[in-house]
Amino acid sequence: MSDTPDRRAARAVQRITSTAMGPYQSAVIRIGFAATWLLFLLRELPNRQEMYGPDGSWSWDMARQLIAGNDAFTALMWADNTVWFEVVYGLAVLSSALLMLGWRTRTMSVLFMIGVLSLQNRSIFMGDGGDNVIHLMAIYLVLTRCGQVWSLDARRAARAAPDGRGVPPRDRVGPALWAVLGFALVIATFLNQTGWYVLLLVWGLWVGQGLWWMAGRFPSGEPRALLDVVANLAHNAALVVIMAEVCVIYATAGWYKIQGSRWQDGTALYYPLKLDYFTPWPALSDLLASGGVMVMVLTYGTVIVQVAFPFTLFNRRVKNVLLVAMMMEHAAIAVLLGLPFFSLAMIAADAVFLPTGFLVRLGGWAARGRGRLFSRAGGVGAEQRRGSQDQTRTLVG
Repeated sequence: MSDTPDRRAARAVQRITSTAMGPYQSAVIRIGFAATWLLFLLRELPNRQEMYGPDGSWSWDMARQLIAGNDAFTALMWADNTVWFEVVYGLAVLSSALLMLGWRTRTMSVLFMIGVLSLQNRSIFMGDGGDNVIHLMAIYLVLTRCGQVWSLDARRAARAAPDGRGVPPRDRVGPALWAVLGFALVIATFLNQTGWYVLLLVWGLWVGQGLWWMAGRFPSGEPRALLDVVANLAHNAALVVIMAEVCVIYATAGWYKIQGSRWQDGTALYYPLKLDYFTPWPALSDLLASGGVMVMVLTYGTVIVQVAFPFTLFNRRVKNVLLVAMMMEHAAIAVLLGLPFFSLAMIAADAVFLPTGFLVRLGGWAARGRGRLFSRAGGVGAEQRRGSQDQTRTLVG
């Protein structure tokens, strides 16, 4: 039987609706962006009041005037006091850590988005470019099924074997968390502290989560199959949008660089290496800036890689080479220019294009390393326990 275009289209539709594609890529994105935001919040913990809180130079009244014009969402506009700020900041840290670990990823992705939007929209001038990427990806992550692998959710699902009737074990944590967040959402709605579009989105996610839990009690039923199709479509669409976003970022950056005279003559990278603000390692920056040929090669290479990358997606080998080059470039930016969180955000975004085979091997390496570490720790603990038992027998004897 011939493989007609209709059959190929039918197979493509069936795959898109029945499978959440790129499980390892979406897991890397989840871990990467949650870890980047968490590390940023922890690093700025001593400065949080001046950056986003009541002590900031961008005052609460100034932020309110700006938000009144652009309708941006931030929970920090609900109250102008230190206690509420600390609550929001603490929830942002907690949701980032739990999302990175993959605990209740559907719920944590929403709280992660709320934390990112609340802090960034409160003080829009705090950031180095990576904050814009995190801002967008926090929204996209809500639509992805990013906890399929490398998560506590995946481990819990693997251990929760259904009973003889085909019904999975009772989940008490999920409904309790759902009820608590529903109560908080009712309070926010009653106080009218958010825009209607935010309320509509969050209420929709809350109701959808409840429907998903109820359908999960009967995994073989039609409601669960329908919700699976909707979730897969949303996940796959969000993954495509993330890929397109990364391509737009690089293409835009590359084509704007081409228009700059310093990029055209190959000297653009020389100047940031001579700025005190961007030289955490002055000796290393001076060494690199002293090589005119090296500066020219890196300048032209940066432009070529950024412009060419979107056009190489259909050639796996060339794409992987440029992907490695871009990740190395961002690692160099983190070290030479002192922009670690911008670089981490971009590397996490680049990870969406990593080959599945490599990610599977990477997960295997990590699992074996963790096993060796725990086995050594267990061996040391066993030896210590045996030693204490021997001492006890000696004393008793």
